[in-house]
Amino acid sequence: METTSIRLLSERLAEVRERIARVCSQVGRRPEEVRLIGVTKTYGPELIEAAFEAGLEDVGENRVQELISKQALVRAPVRWHLIGHLQRNKVKYVLGRVVLIHSLDSEALAREIEKRAADRGLVVPCLVEVNVSGEPTKHGVRPEDLPRLLELISTLPHVRVEGLMTVAAYLEPPEAVAPQFALLRELRDRYASWSSENIRLRELSMGMSHDFEVAIREGATMVRIGTRLFGPRT
Repeated sequence: METTSIRLLSERLAEVRERIARVCSQVGRRPEEVRLIGVTKTYGPELIEAAFEAGLEDVGENRVQELISKQALVRAPVRWHLIGHLQRNKVKYVLGRVVLIHSLDSEALAREIEKRAADRGLVVPCLVEVNVSGEPTKHGVRPEDLPRLLELISTLPHVRVEGLMTVAAYLEPPEAVAPQFALLRELRDRYASWSSENIRLRELSMGMSHDFEVAIREGATMVRIGTRLFGPRT
């Protein structure tokens, strides 16, 4: 990458971190409570390398094939997340490649992860994706169906749920989406005491470039940011 591009990326990263710190200060949280995940969909491996050099340690990919192709080229020891929808026939390709799957959204997918993970002797960290907006185009379990899914997962020893994730509606102003983030936090709190060895609802993955500050105010522990860090996608 050109030096100017690296400098711009460093400046953007510093700006986002400063905004995270500012919001945390406003609501009595510590910036260390919020993990920044750079969403690298469509961006090249060289940008991921530059982002790591600038201090970004976590990156999220939406598609399994793009994840695999980039991992073959990126030498920086970034922590990879799968944040996009995961099809059951792709599970076997992603296990062991990511630190966290953000998009466990059905009983069928949970069973497939369990089957593949058991074959390989793995325990797979996941977040359950919840559709808090009610939009039919969004993936995720319905809020009212979350207990049933957690009940099933509690019987799957090779699946470990660490929290919840959502993709909220795109609304203007961004503050209008606060009730959706609040709902995810309320669901996390409601089921936080779930009695199961493999379910510990600590994390809330919510908020993107448009609305991450709103998400942090509502309790996000992970924000997924792409264009605000890396610029417009081509």
